[in-house]
Amino acid sequence: MNDWITPDWPAPPNVKALFTTRNGGVSQSPYASLNLGGHVGDDTGAVEQNRALLRRCLPADPRWLNQVHGTSTIGIDRNDCTSTSCGDAAFSQRAAHICAILVADCLPILLCDRGGTTVGALHGGWRGLAGGIVEQAISAMGTDPASLMAWLGPAIGPGYFEVGEEVRQAFIQRDEEAALAFRPGPHKGKWYADLFLLARQQLKNAGIPAVYGGGECTFSDPARFFSYRRDGSTGRMAALIWLT
Repeated sequence: MNDWITPDWPAPPNVKALFTTRNGGVSQSPYASLNLGGHVGDDTGAVEQNRALLRRCLPADPRWLNQVHGTSTIGIDRNDCTSTSCGDAAFSQRAAHICAILVADCLPILLCDRGGTTVGALHGGWRGLAGGIVEQAISAMGTDPASLMAWLGPAIGPGYFEVGEEVRQAFIQRDEEAALAFRPGPHKGKWYADLFLLARQQLKNAGIPAVYGGGECTFSDPARFFSYRRDGSTGRMAALIWLT
């Protein structure tokens, strides 16, 4: 396993992060090959082998969450944090506690502070972003937003993410500026949404001055990325971040 993406951002040297691709594992089609999601119908043994391959590259086991497309943030330093903990964001202030988020079109958002004391990972699906996951995660982390930086990983691009009017309204009701992230689709009542822009707007409004990454499209690159919108039955990739 060596085909992963390392965030290009000026994080402190004790902050480590990576984003896996679909390559380097043992799963068979349609989950080929480094599927890390145990809830998508893949063979359980294959997923375990894939997670073991990932583990070789990490200082500890990732703290997986039970993601529910919500806005809850889990502090993984707690002793009662387990893989059954429901949440779509995680943060840590201890070394070798690895925040992990699974995605396959939704936007992974990684956070760290400039002092290298706190890291976080957010599952930025449209429901989470519209529901306020950015603000809730920052509040839970207890860190001054002005000291934070963010990195946006691969997600479905604005040329492919078609949504209904109800999704557009969910964002505009929170912030009128969000209208800039939608353009009319080919069908009546449909819009193309830009998750990257929506996240950038929310991070800026939350007080985070520096946002990096963004723009890599999962839908249009089947050789490297899983995409639920493109394939339906498919695997999941992971965004991970930790302190050393």
